[in-house]
Amino acid sequence: MSSARTDFKTLLADGPAVAPRRSLASEAADVLREMILLEKLTPGLPVPERDLAEALGISRTPLKEALLILKSEGLIVHSATRRSSVADPSLEEVSENLIVLGVLEALAGELACKHASDAEITQILELCDRMRNASLETDPLNFFSWDMEFHQSIVRAARNTPLMESHRVYNARLWRARFISSKRRTSQDTMLGHHDLIAEALQKRDGPEAGRQLRRHLETAVINITEALGTKNQAVSETPTNNHSKNNLSDG
Repeated sequence: MSSARTDFKTLLADGPAVAPRRSLASEAADVLREMILLEKLTPGLPVPERDLAEALGISRTPLKEALLILKSEGLIVHSATRRSSVADPSLEEVSENLIVLGVLEALAGELACKHASDAEITQILELCDRMRNASLETDPLNFFSWDMEFHQSIVRAARNTPLMESHRVYNARLWRARFISSKRRTSQDTMLGHHDLIAEALQKRDGPEAGRQLRRHLETAVINITEALGTKNQAVSETPTNNHSKNNLSDG
């Protein structure tokens, strides 16, 4: 009997691919993420696992895994007693994280000008066009996903693993804050203009200019988020029953 190892990779090379199945945890995380971003689950809201699992029609095990996914994205926090709630970071925390993210994305832009393939730059330009041509009726979540893909494509094109890992951590903390900025129409016009300038610098492979435009873009995000919070804070202050702090994203 032969002891040679069977080369299954070669044997199955021309066969049908096995489609990956998404786990219940991933699907639950998708549902909860959308509810958090659309503020159907409001900042600071406790999320009892038993009630939430029953509402989603799943057991508590995949729900726990889903909450861990959202915790890694900065959308869910756990108290000292391990109770889960929707994250409600202060504006100061968001601003500090955006400063760091701006530095990371500026570096990514500089490196991408050196390392990105022509195909990657073309894909980034196509994302700019897709957002520019989006109608007013475009789903805010779809628009936001294109916005995030634009930034993540630049980071991937930088070809720097530690940079990608650091960006993933900080971008996760700012997921909801960036959504708030992305869905404001006045912010979108400014954002699209910035994207065009970033893409132009990438196309010219002008690293310093790409870095400068990306840093400016993230600095503008701080202003957009502050304005968004200010608008809601004014509305909240006119509601006598409100007891929320005006310095948190629960008011934004």
